[in-house]
Amino acid sequence: MPPMPHRPWTDRLPFMNWARGYNREALAGDGMAAFIVTVMLIPQSLAYTMLAGLPPEVGLYASMTPALVYALLGTSRVLAVGPVAVVSLMTAAAIGQLGAALPPAAYWQAALALALLSGLMLLAMGALRLGFLANFLSHPVISGFVSASGILITLSQLKHLLGIRSEGNTLPEMVHALWLQLPQTQPLTLALGAATTGFLFWVRKGAKPLLMRLGLTPKTADMVAKAGPVVAIAVTTVLVWRFGWHAPGNTWSGFWLSGGTMKIVGHIPQGLPPLTWPEWNLALWKSLWAPALMISVVGFVESVSVGQTLAAKRRQRITPNQELLALGASNVAAGLTGGYPVTGGFSRSVVNFDAGAQTPAAGMYTAGGLLLASLYLTPALYFLPQATLAATIIVAVISLVDLGVLKRTWVYAKADFAAVAITLAVTLLDGVEGGLVAGVSVSLLLYLWRTSRPHMAVVGRVPGTEHFRNVLRHTVECQPHVLGLRVDESLYFANARTLEDRINLEVAQRPELRHVVLLCSAINDVDASALESLEAIDHRLKEAGLRFHLSEVKGPVMDRLQRSGWLSRLSGQVFLTHHQAVQALENR
Repeated sequence: MPPMPHRPWTDRLPFMNWARGYNREALAGDGMAAFIVTVMLIPQSLAYTMLAGLPPEVGLYASMTPALVYALLGTSRVLAVGPVAVVSLMTAAAIGQLGAALPPAAYWQAALALALLSGLMLLAMGALRLGFLANFLSHPVISGFVSASGILITLSQLKHLLGIRSEGNTLPEMVHALWLQLPQTQPLTLALGAATTGFLFWVRKGAKPLLMRLGLTPKTADMVAKAGPVVAIAVTTVLVWRFGWHAPGNTWSGFWLSGGTMKIVGHIPQGLPPLTWPEWNLALWKSLWAPALMISVVGFVESVSVGQTLAAKRRQRITPNQELLALGASNVAAGLTGGYPVTGGFSRSVVNFDAGAQTPAAGMYTAGGLLLASLYLTPALYFLPQATLAATIIVAVISLVDLGVLKRTWVYAKADFAAVAITLAVTLLDGVEGGLVAGVSVSLLLYLWRTSRPHMAVVGRVPGTEHFRNVLRHTVECQPHVLGLRVDESLYFANARTLEDRINLEVAQRPELRHVVLLCSAINDVDASALESLEAIDHRLKEAGLRFHLSEVKGPVMDRLQRSGWLSRLSGQVFLTHHQAVQALENR
């Protein structure tokens, strides 16, 4: 095996690539992007923390130090790292398995351990250069998982919009609990939550055209519209403070609050992120390693997908293995500074990109802005209603739900439809971890099923050319004593017997046959089981008075066949092209 290539320091510390040429233009772009993302991230981080079941300040902590670490180690120029909806839901599900009534301190300790475990796993994967593992999560599986997660997240936030208590991690549990508690709905909380949700949906579509009609440029109007959640937070917070909707015995009690009070965020501690260390509890870590692995893989796939999409728009590139290290270090930092698992967020990264971020320094400035908010703005959020945060989450995640993928995959490929449908159903009925495991398992089983039944075609020559095509699809010339068979798949243990059976069938139907030529143009690999099958095929054909030949064998496959010594015992020949094989054999 050749030695691993030496990695320069610019690969190990990517910030050295952009820090050298940092200039005023980059500073201006990064500063503007950081301001806009900071304004967006304050309500998002609070909302996603509520989704994870953690104190609101934890979202701010998880958005600071991890962003700084990623800026130093990440290869994406615009990826914004912090809390995201799907990972927050997975965090809540993972910790919820530990017990329904964990005290807040133990719940937070579990979140810290989950972040640290996830970070260590990502670092190990990066050190082993396992970035390719992201390919095992196919797009249909990811689409089904994300859509189901979006539905579960939306349902989990309805209790805050209705002002009721509701538990559950699966669709049946949530629907049942919501139905039982529906009579306890607080009309005022529902009115506030519904109005906020409607406003936020309108902001997404209608605010920009309105602002443009008022004279703002398209870019400025788009950036101002992104501040819609901040406006909603400010207005609803002032309303709760002014009218005292949160206080028992206020003038809005009775019918409008159904004997209860409107839930608010309450006290958020001011100050820097604390230095934390998850307690060493072997039983806790054992129970969290599987969820941590799931969170690591899902977070990595989401982050790399977003990073690659945005990098391609600027003709840049990211390095998946370095991304593993950067995300791993970011999660370790989250576990050591009071946060919970983080990854690159889609909406924040797109806003960062559109706002003109030029380098990862924008993430550093965003972390600084959140630090100032944590130091000076948190008292102003005391009266922030939880219904507003729930509306923020619902509007953010509803775009993740893409049920149209069911129709598209049904029309295009039934196997992909099965992967989407099973992932979607199991996630809704059994929870996020079971859904992800089911999706990956189904994808692998479908892959094995498809490749175990490879497409094979008897080929003949297109008249007047050197091209060979499927006899069932084209008008071709064939020689009765020469059989050309093309296999459109690599040969391995799962499909080797299928090739044997097909050749036996074709030989039995052709009494004049003297030569069998295996066209190998689509064969990229031949494993040991398939080699034994090829030897068996050659042996049987030789005993029947036929010769077995190969054509268009690819270089790596030829190297392995030569090392095996089988080619020296082959009854026939190896031809460079199938045309040469037919020319040589048709006159024999």
